[in-house]
Amino acid sequence: MVVTTYRPLPQELSDIQQEMEQHALDYGLDFFKTIFEVLDYEELSMFAAYGGFPVRYPHWRFGAQYDELMKGYSYGLQKIYEMVINTDPCYAYLLSANDITDQKLVIAHVYGHCDFFKNNAWFSQTNRKMLDQMANHATRMNRHIDNYGYEVVETFIDTCLSLESLIDPYAPHIRRTQKTETREETKKRTDEENESTGGRFPAKYYMDRYINPEDVLEEEANQKRQKARELSDQLKFPKERMRDVLYFLIQYAPLEDWQRDVLTIIRDEACYFAPQGQTKIMNEGWASFWHSTIMTRHGLTDEGLINYADHHSGTMATSPNRLNPYKLGIELLKDIEERWNKGQFGPEYENCTDMYQKEHWDQDLGLGREKIFEVRRIHNDITFIDTFLTPEFCYKQKMFSFAFNDSNKTYEIQSREFQQIKQQLLSSLSNHGRPVIYVQDANYKNRGELYLEHEYLGVELKLDYAQDTLANLHTIWKRPVNIETVVDDRPTILSYDGKKHSTNSKEKT
Repeated sequence: MVVTTYRPLPQELSDIQQEMEQHALDYGLDFFKTIFEVLDYEELSMFAAYGGFPVRYPHWRFGAQYDELMKGYSYGLQKIYEMVINTDPCYAYLLSANDITDQKLVIAHVYGHCDFFKNNAWFSQTNRKMLDQMANHATRMNRHIDNYGYEVVETFIDTCLSLESLIDPYAPHIRRTQKTETREETKKRTDEENESTGGRFPAKYYMDRYINPEDVLEEEANQKRQKARELSDQLKFPKERMRDVLYFLIQYAPLEDWQRDVLTIIRDEACYFAPQGQTKIMNEGWASFWHSTIMTRHGLTDEGLINYADHHSGTMATSPNRLNPYKLGIELLKDIEERWNKGQFGPEYENCTDMYQKEHWDQDLGLGREKIFEVRRIHNDITFIDTFLTPEFCYKQKMFSFAFNDSNKTYEIQSREFQQIKQQLLSSLSNHGRPVIYVQDANYKNRGELYLEHEYLGVELKLDYAQDTLANLHTIWKRPVNIETVVDDRPTILSYDGKKHSTNSKEKT
């Protein structure tokens, strides 16, 4: 389904856009051209269900998400004020029901997002033409549906979507190992090795048949081929563990061409959206920082003040049982700006033991604005929290860590100690709170079985989820699948052979 909604902005909104854009530029924001469209809530919900894009491949989950969004709005449980996508140019959508003050806030907020998309290092490798790519994906999916039937393709999409988190979000930025051979490269190299004729001694042409007898050369070549095959069977594959499970399956799983294409589409889209999960706190904090700066200094009128205060405070509201990325992001950016303006950093400040002097430390350096632009450019949420979260900030924001109490079956405050707060926050942000899985061996026990490894960091896998995932991996790999993990604090191997699940203790080596 394609959602077509383009219509020019009303003159009043067009004037507001130009005003907000100029304010953003004056503050040093740098963004791609931004195109705004006004949608009603039904249209905006369609775009939201599609991840902000006007066209996606057909699948039931988009309808389910649309239904959830519409019901939430109808029951007064939620409201989408705006949406913006990371493309060049950027496309942003405004809700037609917003009043003028809200539209100003939203437009200023969007320009903060667009600046972040363009300049943050973690978005630098994303496809800026993803609008066209999504349409291309939809066309390819529809072609497969025409050729193989909707139910067959939909079932396979379901399988692939259950594995979409098994990617390496850092792959666009680093090379972990030497490049892994593709299936085609491996076949070409093997063929070349098999064509080798063995060891021929140099000789004059008239002596060649005596020095290099054909039957001896043939026998030697056969022995080399046999030895190479035996050695190949013994070699571990891949040579080093791989985090990008989907890429490995695309390259080596015994799939039909259309299935490989579907899996490639799912992986491409997962990689596109990955930086948004990696920078949720920073991205929303940055956009909120600039909408509050622009609105309070330039955008507010007397009649819009109360409405702005109400909606901004609602966006920043924090409750004891959830983390608000908008609030944490904006407050930490403000804290960084204040600290670098006052010189509250570096060895001299860190080594100061006079608490009164430290509290009133102000060298009037004025480096805050420059510093937050630097932070925006190079950090993601994990490095942002790890580098700039301080005990003073946690105390000021009344932060705490929590845990489940088995005795009364409730979550409760576990600690207000800085290190525990920081560790729990970083753990929740690592890989978006999902398990990190590696391909360890694709020829486990020399039987072509897939052997995965769960990087255990103190949180065990949910067994029902793990078993369903193993079953879906078996659908793609078509051989037994195993995963090494920890169950009840004991090293364990979970397996699925296509018929039944099994759990075995890992043997000590």
